[in-house]
Amino acid sequence: AAFSERAAVDVAPLEKAKRTVDFRGKLYLAPLTTVGNLPFRRICKGLGADITCGEMAMSENILKGQASEWALMRRHACEDIFGVQLAGNNAEVMGRAAQVIDEQMGVDFIDVNMGCPIDVVCNRGCGSSLAQRPGRVQGIVRTMSEVLSCRVTVKLRIGYDMNKPTAHNLIPKLEGWGAAAVTLHGRSRQQRYSKAADWDYITRCASLTQLPLIGNGDVFSFEDVDTADGLSTVMVARGALVKPWVFTEIKERRHWDISSSERLDILKQFSRYGLEHWGTDDIGVARTRNFLLEWLSFLHRYVPVGLLDKLPAKLQDRPPSYFGRDELETLMASPNSADWVKITELVLGPVPADFNFTPKHKANAYSGPIQSEG
Repeated sequence: AAFSERAAVDVAPLEKAKRTVDFRGKLYLAPLTTVGNLPFRRICKGLGADITCGEMAMSENILKGQASEWALMRRHACEDIFGVQLAGNNAEVMGRAAQVIDEQMGVDFIDVNMGCPIDVVCNRGCGSSLAQRPGRVQGIVRTMSEVLSCRVTVKLRIGYDMNKPTAHNLIPKLEGWGAAAVTLHGRSRQQRYSKAADWDYITRCASLTQLPLIGNGDVFSFEDVDTADGLSTVMVARGALVKPWVFTEIKERRHWDISSSERLDILKQFSRYGLEHWGTDDIGVARTRNFLLEWLSFLHRYVPVGLLDKLPAKLQDRPPSYFGRDELETLMASPNSADWVKITELVLGPVPADFNFTPKHKANAYSGPIQSEG
């Protein structure tokens, strides 16, 4: 893609020089709740991702010292450009939380979440709801920018209502408030992840600001990136969950007809990273297995290049069930969570007799050996 020349820019007079991040042309793995864990990010880094970001953390929980929230801040040595994402609705709380993270974790940037569409987040005035209150946005971005030694970035959607986009009104103001870059997801809060992302609108918004603008939504091939003219780069979200090798495909401008054995090798690598991160005891194995299962709830949607009638595949495609070119490829295509459990057993050994699994992102569940045989 003909990415624009916009890179990190100085947005206001600073008492001390801030660390900068050049987003231009670098592939950015989105912050992904649950599945965007450290082992998964390592997988994506190995396959070509340039920029990574920790999972969304709530600013209030950071200040309370909640261990599970602080765990989201952990960075692996391979993550050479790494940020964290904060959600909140209060400038003072967001500023304090960001400052503590900056001082203790040494991140490259802190992103303000104004894109999460989940009810429990929006009902608190955070995520997508925050973007509806420009005054609060201004206070949060200004406060964070004033106290941080790293850069503040913002991620938002096109608006709350799909018929009333508002991002074009907010984005031109962000630079003056202290933001160093903005990521725009081409859907509204109401759309969540349904319907195609509006890349025409993303491009329009890019023309309204001198900030690096990062496009997000349905990136699934190098052809999708080719449409990102005028942008600094793209952020890859669900596309990386379905096929993390999408970063390799984009950089090498090819469609990788990856084999089932190669895909299994990636799962083995994830398992090794998981055991290294969460531990090799029973608890560590269980956590690794559960996070792998959450990932498999996306991975099974991948259709091998060699079985497609046309290229490129689109993330919104819903192809019919198919038989793979070998037994493992067929197993990997199963939407049945009992089959996902079988796949984890190939890399982590048998599950305990009382094992059960309910995917956070899917309705189907696994519970016990009877269902696993059905």
